[in-house]
Amino acid sequence: MNPLIKRLLFAAAVGAWLASVGCGLAIVLAYENRPGAAAHAPVRWPAATALRAAADRPTLVFLAHPQCSCTRASLEELAQVLARVPRSPKTYVVFLKPTGLAADWEKTDLWRAAESLPNVALVRDDDGIEARRFGVETSGQTLLYDRGGRLVFSGGITGSRGHGGENAGETALIDLLTRGSANGRTPNVYGCPLFANGAP
Repeated sequence: MNPLIKRLLFAAAVGAWLASVGCGLAIVLAYENRPGAAAHAPVRWPAATALRAAADRPTLVFLAHPQCSCTRASLEELAQVLARVPRSPKTYVVFLKPTGLAADWEKTDLWRAAESLPNVALVRDDDGIEARRFGVETSGQTLLYDRGGRLVFSGGITGSRGHGGENAGETALIDLLTRGSANGRTPNVYGCPLFANGAP
């Protein structure tokens, strides 16, 4: 084969490979940076919930899908928040458990990671009843209610899907728990849908 043609074919093959790698990276980056559905959380602590709000401090509710790998980073950020505030809020980590699944289906490594957090109550949410009461659709959604039962934070605490590190949600939550105020921004939540087709 003509050496020039061989070089042209090789260059074309390399170009095609680079283009496919670039497309793959673009897809991955788009996925990592695509937020989940935001919560429609009640502005006051929901009367119907079985969870009990604290009267002497804020109450934090973190909702999770136990099979969502993205949620590991959110749990790590929750640990950072709790470690950096002078007094921890009353904290619930609520794990979805759809009906009809095997016993202990929800007790994954994420459950065990949440169990290691200090002063955190784990709750099994049968068929997503509590998630619906709090208007939550996405794993990793974090809600903070003040001691008067008013919603003061609703959002995610990672900067992208499955990635930890300092981010706007984590910073706002720490500011609220240390100073009682934060910028008014609602950070995106990055995680898997709690319900099939993203519908509650």
